[in-house]
Amino acid sequence: MADLSQDEWTKQLESDNNSVILDVRTQDEVDEGMIPNAINIDIYKGQGFVSELEELDKTKNYYVYCRSGARSGQACGIMNQLGFKNAYNLVGGFMAWQGEVVQQ
Repeated sequence: MADLSQDEWTKQLESDNNSVILDVRTQDEVDEGMIPNAINIDIYKGQGFVSELEELDKTKNYYVYCRSGARSGQACGIMNQLGFKNAYNLVGGFMAWQGEVVQQ
């Protein structure tokens, strides 16, 4: 797992052809907007979160965010334990995001 600043996260994401953006916030949070092209899996689903992660392609590079960066850090740790090689945490999360936002 790597903690990346928004600038690092965005630059790395833009040059990564094997990337997936993962939003681990709740549905209520997602309703306020999300980073374009993100998929949402709520970390608060517990075992359901782990089950949904297990269905993802572990060869991809995952750019993970939540509201502030805490839950996404936890999610990256879980993903590493499940065998995901590359999970990048957005420090500051969606609250610090300066890029484009879309409504779901």
